[in-house]
Parts: sequence; C-alpha cells; structure tokens
Amino acid sequence: MSEKRKRVYEALLDGATEGLSGKALFDFVLERCPKATSKKIVRASLLALTDPDVTDRNVLHTIYALAIAHRMDEVGSTGDPDDDENPTEKTPRAAETEEEARIRFGTSRG
Repeated sequence: MSEKRKRVYEALLDGATEGLSGKALFDFVLERCPKATSKKIVRASLLALTDPDVTDRNVLHTIYALAIAHRMDEVGSTGDPDDDENPTEKTPRAAETEEEARIRFGTSRG
C-alpha cells in the first residue's frame, strides 16, 4: 500500500473509531489528509472493508456508508494525477470472462 493511501486509510479508521460518520468523517479525513480526493477516500474505504483486522460492525457500517455516498463524486473528472492505476485495466476475472465468451461463441478479438 502506498504511503498516501495508508495515511488516508488510517485517518478514515481513526475517525470512524471515534464515532464520526457521514460529512463529519469525510471532513475529518480531509483535515488530516488535505490532498485526499473522494476517489482516494473511497478506495481507502474499500480497503478497510476488506481488512480482516477491522472487526467492529459499527465502524464497518460507517465506512461502507461513506464509500457509497462518495462513490460517484469523481465521475466526470479528468482523473487523479497521483493515481498509479490504469482505469482501463480490467480485473483478472473480467478479462477471463471475455476470453471464455470468445471461445464459447467462436469470435475473435477486435
């Protein structure tokens, strides 16, 4: 995990653990990580939701609600210059499914 994402992740967990939620939690994360975008906060939220060490049901619910509320905030933006991920890259399962469909229907790429 990159250092930037780790800071956002830790701020998110700290705020949720302190009982913050919604806009208060979002503002708390922005206060601790001023350069964080909605996209980065949503990604950190998803990371927290999959972390087996995060077991508090209320914290998980709060983080889930924040992720859903801000999921679409970055749609239509030109992108994040600090983002090291390729947005056109498919998940391994999606690529496999496309290949399976080509084989099943006898189509070729392109």
